[in-house]
Amino acid sequence: MHRSLERSVRTYWDKKIILLSGPRQVGKTTLAKSLSTDFAYYNYDIKKDLKIFKDQDWDRSKSLVIFDEIHKMKKWKLWLKGIFDEGALQKQKIVVTGSARLDISRRVGDSLAGRHFSYRLHPLDLKELKQNTQNFTLDSNYKRLLEVGGFPEPFLDGSAQFYRLWNRSHADAILKQDLIPLGAIRDLEGIELLMELLAQRVGSVISFNSLAEDLDRDGKTIKHWVEVLENLYVVFRISPYSKNIARGLKKASKFYFYDLARVEGNESQKLENLTALSLRKEIDFLEDTQGVSSELYFIQTTDKKEIDFVVLRKQKNPLLIEVKLNDASPSKNFELLKKAFPRADKLQLVNNLDRAWTSKTGVRVDHALKFLSELDLS
Repeated sequence: MHRSLERSVRTYWDKKIILLSGPRQVGKTTLAKSLSTDFAYYNYDIKKDLKIFKDQDWDRSKSLVIFDEIHKMKKWKLWLKGIFDEGALQKQKIVVTGSARLDISRRVGDSLAGRHFSYRLHPLDLKELKQNTQNFTLDSNYKRLLEVGGFPEPFLDGSAQFYRLWNRSHADAILKQDLIPLGAIRDLEGIELLMELLAQRVGSVISFNSLAEDLDRDGKTIKHWVEVLENLYVVFRISPYSKNIARGLKKASKFYFYDLARVEGNESQKLENLTALSLRKEIDFLEDTQGVSSELYFIQTTDKKEIDFVVLRKQKNPLLIEVKLNDASPSKNFELLKKAFPRADKLQLVNNLDRAWTSKTGVRVDHALKFLSELDLS
């Protein structure tokens, strides 16, 4: 299956080390290996490869070398810096993959500054599937995503039973291969309960304090756990919009899953998660491949009126989005925010919609699945 990032990775891989991150089993290694038939592959999780990393004696006759899960090595960025500074890219292209965030190296003063380009690989969504699955309809892709999620292996299999078995091994790999070796969390039962709570509350505004009360842990512990789940691409956070960004980030947030099939809720919640994931994926794609930055928030007023998503794009109008399963009547909340966002584009996505139309107040009511399959925020 062709992945959308493939062309962009090839564009600059002879100039920079490529850091390719994303959820476990989302297809990073498959993508890396598809870039060339002449590659050498080494995984830091495999014992026989550890000596190769230590001695730096990998096969240099190959045109491409792939280093997997290297973020688990101490001082891995300094290790890569040394390789780059010695002129390795003059002889080989280097792709580094990992199931934890590798884009942390963007911080100022980092040892890899100026030596890499970072890319984030997301699960399959309606837009990427439209480009790949000629034998599937938009509706069938949507139903399959809801049932088995967008990770390539369970999606291509399509069986709910296969997904359940895959999900057990996937969750076990996250807990035993990622959390324990990193020493990030010792209370595995607690974090499993946290993941269950988050899966039940997709689309709801959640505070760390409320989660701490439900799990009988302290707020700092819950905050740490959530940050670890974010760094391992299990969940992602959408914060409330605030002109004072620092203040906004301290407020309660919404959390969505990279694995859509993990969501334990009704179709409305799953459709909202799919929309959030599609927007997050498109924003990350534009930033990673074109250097175009956008921000994704939700809006909640003091009297609890909400807009599901607001996309802030440079030199473009803000985009306000409401997601509905059946309700085609434009949300009244758009009008409540008219003064705060006078030039905003207003969009209401409806899954079950007879026809697209625009209200006299400027709200575009559109088919949710069609819009997501053609999503373009550039």
